[in-house]
Amino acid sequence: MEKEKKDKLRILAAGDTHGDPEISKRLAEKAEKENVDLVILIGDMTGMIHTKNIIKPFIEKHKRVVFVPGNWETKEDADNLAEMYGIKNIEKHYAVYKNIGIFGIGNANWNLYPDEEITLEHLRKQHDKIKNLEKKILISHSHASGTKSELSGIPGSDSLRKAIEKFKPDLFISGHIHELEGVEEHLGKTKVINVGKRGKIIEL
Repeated sequence: MEKEKKDKLRILAAGDTHGDPEISKRLAEKAEKENVDLVILIGDMTGMIHTKNIIKPFIEKHKRVVFVPGNWETKEDADNLAEMYGIKNIEKHYAVYKNIGIFGIGNANWNLYPDEEITLEHLRKQHDKIKNLEKKILISHSHASGTKSELSGIPGSDSLRKAIEKFKPDLFISGHIHELEGVEEHLGKTKVINVGKRGKIIEL
């Protein structure tokens, strides 16, 4: 039982912090307190408040960080964050931790509804590299169509919904819809969570 617990990947997933350094600081403290293995940021780290301290608190706590850009980030923002802090932009680089594969897509430059065929092909190529792993996590800033996040009145992505149905990840993490932060559901075998600035601890 102890070995099984040790082998689990403990994650802090969060997003939509919009450049507030105090939120990043609180999340980093939570990551340390909860002894997480990995921090997943699902975009909109920049935006309403401009600051240089949106990733630094996690690095100071010696936490591994991966992310996808949200609609408030530009592609240049994403590249700069990845280079500056040595963290992975999952849109460009899939990741593997404890035999769990992470793949995904972002929404930089307000591209909330990217071309469906291009999106599915991008996710297929990423998934092919991790398909034989024990478990898989799909991450995106925007939500999938047909999920509870659409209660906001904002349509979700059809291509993300198709990716969930096709690739059947164990977990799909998204954000963007602030008022439905924390909502959880299942699409088939896939657990779907809308995370936000308070952060969500997940074990897989």
